Amino acid sequence: MQDDALLRYSRHILLDDIGIEGQERILATHALVIGAGGLGSPVAMYLAAAGVGTITVTDHDTVDLTNLQRQIAHRTDAVGSPKVESLKRTLHDLNPLVHVNALQIRADTESLDALVQQADVVLDCCDNFKTRHAVNAACVKHGRPLVSGAVIQFDGQISVYDTRVADAPCYACTFPAEATFEEVRCSTMGVFAPLVGIIGAMQAAEALKLTIGTGRSLNGRLLMLDGRAMEWSEIRMPRNHSCPVCAARRTAIDLPLTATR
Repeated sequence: MQDDALLRYSRHILLDDIGIEGQERILATHALVIGAGGLGSPVAMYLAAAGVGTITVTDHDTVDLTNLQRQIAHRTDAVGSPKVESLKRTLHDLNPLVHVNALQIRADTESLDALVQQADVVLDCCDNFKTRHAVNAACVKHGRPLVSGAVIQFDGQISVYDTRVADAPCYACTFPAEATFEEVRCSTMGVFAPLVGIIGAMQAAEALKLTIGTGRSLNGRLLMLDGRAMEWSEIRMPRNHSCPVCAARRTAIDLPLTATR
């Protein structure tokens, strides 16, 4: 690291769990962020501030005035422009040492297959089950840890799905694709703005912990936040040995990150 990087990341380097070696792992990491909205904004901003070397962000949408209540990476003058380009500008201003790939695409099975393979850790910040299942399938296929978050109204949830750990569930183990879940969107249900910051910051924290290989991740645990009462509840999630997504994918893969539990 150059002197300016040592100074920028000095408060991380002071931590025994990170130090120079851990910060260098962060600098060498490629994070894939699916979605540049309410969750994607704090996720990408914290990853960039922490020095994640490469951040790829995908989102097909443009900035709307209604986004500005919670999507903190975007400014009023960005209304009408692609979200990924607006986010890229914010991240560059925050930390010009980080390389950002801004892809204005709708994440689908084909694009995710290529993008997940290139990444070290994947953060799902999208707003629909179809994309979440596609992201999960690609992560299982390529053996990449997935940090998943969701927020609607006053409720938030976050978990880690890391199938490099033998008994860990994937997203489809907990939320089967064939199950019926009510699809809810912020545009119709509303969302309490600070909650996306809380969940997004936690997603970034889980990704960084996986990167440096410290602590205990949320793998196998689903945390749910009641924002009205500011109360957390936790559900332990077992692996479904008959899961159609991950049951046949439990093979040893040479991976760049250290799996934590």
